[in-house]
Amino acid sequence: MVSPKVAVVVLNYNTQNLLEKYLNYILDTEYNNMDIWVVDNASSDNSIAFLESKFHEQIKILVSAENRGYAGGYNWALNQIKAEFYVLINSDVRVSRNWLMPLVNLALKNSKIGAIQPKILDDKNPKYFEYAGASGGYIDKWGYPFCRGRIFDSLEEDSGQYNDTKRVFWASGACLFIRADAFKKSNGFDTDFFAHMEEIDLCWRMQNLGYQIYVEPKSKVYHLGGGTLSEGSHLKYYFNFRNSLMLLTKNLASPFWFFTLFWRMVLDGISSVKFLIDGKPMVVFTILKAHVKFWSTIRTTITKRKKIQMSLNSKPKLLNRSIIWVYFVRGKNKFTDLSDAEWLGDSH
Repeated sequence: MVSPKVAVVVLNYNTQNLLEKYLNYILDTEYNNMDIWVVDNASSDNSIAFLESKFHEQIKILVSAENRGYAGGYNWALNQIKAEFYVLINSDVRVSRNWLMPLVNLALKNSKIGAIQPKILDDKNPKYFEYAGASGGYIDKWGYPFCRGRIFDSLEEDSGQYNDTKRVFWASGACLFIRADAFKKSNGFDTDFFAHMEEIDLCWRMQNLGYQIYVEPKSKVYHLGGGTLSEGSHLKYYFNFRNSLMLLTKNLASPFWFFTLFWRMVLDGISSVKFLIDGKPMVVFTILKAHVKFWSTIRTTITKRKKIQMSLNSKPKLLNRSIIWVYFVRGKNKFTDLSDAEWLGDSH
């Protein structure tokens, strides 16, 4: 029996060293109807020559003339790739041989599922969850993401506590299984995000249209992390702070969304004070730059908001309190410490 066509798509930007290490794991995947694509985002290293010399018969290659970022790169590529399901996977992810079939099986059981992520563990320390997704993502009322297995920088050890297949709020872009029709109906990624949090925005918009987001821990992968932008990168800070404001402005359904945006900016100000105390004045400048850029494009973002709010079919549920308060004030650093954790991700 032929399984549904899956296109596994690796976005590459100057990561030849990672392709050398991790691509063979994808090639060893146990699945009988899979195409493997590498999409190059105008790399300046030797990535293309390496791929053509080592894997020219096993993979397909698309080369962009410009660096379109994560969002634009995938939009550009998936417009040219035909499949029933896509897997968008970072070049620094190590997959297990049987990682793909559980994702396909779950999607086939429920046509409302738009996106799924596997359980993501740390390739450097496989006993622990990895920062970018862990075992399924959520978001609080101020737009701060957290996961089953990771709240801010606190990573839990994986002891099977999050092995249940569960509806979540967002699935990680490090390894994102997505229904092709859902991606197209949602108009793909917002290219203005460029990189970081674009998958949360997409999952939010999918849920607005009535799709559901899941984590399937029967599938397990290992993420190195920091392959393109290392932790602590000023560019990463810039994207995260700017894109958080864009995310809230576009997607909050409340008529009082502007007050939420205001308080998020206050919290960003408090973060800036902490960075100053920690002796990181350049991060403060980066946060200010992110806010200036957000306000310079606010009209475009509000135009997007109007279109989104006009087509709402459902309103996904956010954590109705501050994860900052829970973590930094109350000292709760595990997902299981949240009393209403089991209800997160359900629509109302």
